[in-house]
Amino acid sequence: MLQAESSPYIFSVLYDIIFQAPAYVIFLELSLLLLVIWIIIHKQSNGGKNLTQQQKEEIIKNWVSEPLVAEIDENHPALQNNHIIDGPIGKYINVDGIKCLNMATHNYLGLEEYPMIKENAINCIHKYGVGSCGPRGFYGTVDVHLELEERLAKFMNLEEAVVYSYAFSTVASAIPAYCKRTDIIFADECVNFAIQKGIDASRSKVVYFKHNDMRDLEKKLQEQAKADKKNPKKAAKTRRFLIAEGIYMNTGEMCPLRELVELRAKYKLRLFLDETVSFGTIGKSGHGITELLCVDIKEVDLISASLENAVESIGGFCVGSHFIVEHQRLSGLGYCFSASQPPLLTQAAISALDIFEQEPRIFEQLNDVAEKVDEQFRYFTKLELKGHPLSPVKHLYLKYVDDLEESEKILRKIADECMKKGLAVVAAEYLPIEKFPPKRSLRITVNRLLTADDISNAYKIIEEVSKSIA
Repeated sequence: MLQAESSPYIFSVLYDIIFQAPAYVIFLELSLLLLVIWIIIHKQSNGGKNLTQQQKEEIIKNWVSEPLVAEIDENHPALQNNHIIDGPIGKYINVDGIKCLNMATHNYLGLEEYPMIKENAINCIHKYGVGSCGPRGFYGTVDVHLELEERLAKFMNLEEAVVYSYAFSTVASAIPAYCKRTDIIFADECVNFAIQKGIDASRSKVVYFKHNDMRDLEKKLQEQAKADKKNPKKAAKTRRFLIAEGIYMNTGEMCPLRELVELRAKYKLRLFLDETVSFGTIGKSGHGITELLCVDIKEVDLISASLENAVESIGGFCVGSHFIVEHQRLSGLGYCFSASQPPLLTQAAISALDIFEQEPRIFEQLNDVAEKVDEQFRYFTKLELKGHPLSPVKHLYLKYVDDLEESEKILRKIADECMKKGLAVVAAEYLPIEKFPPKRSLRITVNRLLTADDISNAYKIIEEVSKSIA
């Protein structure tokens, strides 16, 4: 009885749907219906192809899978470095069986002379094993990770720190954790590749300004301010970020932090500062560029740095206020999804911080050596030195060669010949996908343990080799 009464109502509803709907709706529904019918018939007929068993076997026999990795040119520059390093890396490094003075790696403070770091790391292995075997939020956090974060925050005089297991992923994860599609990022065109990848991942609008050119930066900020006045509703929802490095890895030059802070306040920007090179190298206590230039560290919204250079461990960290840093524990992809630092290397970083606090003289010693290298290396015949006098990273450029490929070949030859003569230096390498590929150079790193004789001998080797090749 119920079915009989409901049937007229159902047909009435169907009639209304079919004959009172707009024409385009009916057309769309019929098209979808025909498509479904066609797919069903096509599948039942096997696509119109009825293969015999012999044909099937022939297809299987001739099938060739695509390689997992595309073929690579054997002459690719990345495959040309065949140098083999044997033994520990310190003031000296053993390259291809040759003992070389090390001006190639980033162990600026020479912490290898402190055996207590190695001893503490070995003791840590006995307690925790070798690896953490999980991300920080999934059973990868042990007490030394929490201790390191607490120590870093205390050392930098800020509220909180978050530690990553890989230096590259630190700033590359921190930027997209805050910057989103509707935001605008103003960045120096010489920022390192990790920052560039972080900017790409954020999907924000990015405006690059000329390297350390504050006039160009302010010009671009003024242009954005004019655009904001034309669309105030959109401007009210747009956040603006400013990204720079304390000392630029790609140039060795120091950022004009005081001017950046002034522009931050004037145009209401959020300032992110990467101190990968400057942390543990400049400032009276190794706190970085804010300490060196006497800038209130709270004027910088977020500071990131590597633990793989001055600290000579692995990983990186971000420090700032609790409100800002805590956000990364749920939004920093490198923090959430990467296995945490091995406890032994976390302990090594803690031991390095102990030395930072107990022996601040090491920073003054490093600065003295950096200035001596800067003074001596300005007199090459065929090479030109660039970089701040206090920077532990300096670059030597060819004076009379502008062609990119030719300069790469010459610089690699210089580096190879220097190694044969007992000096380890490297020709800086850059990926072709970088936004503004830097001019090719020899990258020189300074070690606190270098003596006046070491610097003089290094100068003589580079001068002799560069004059004979360039």
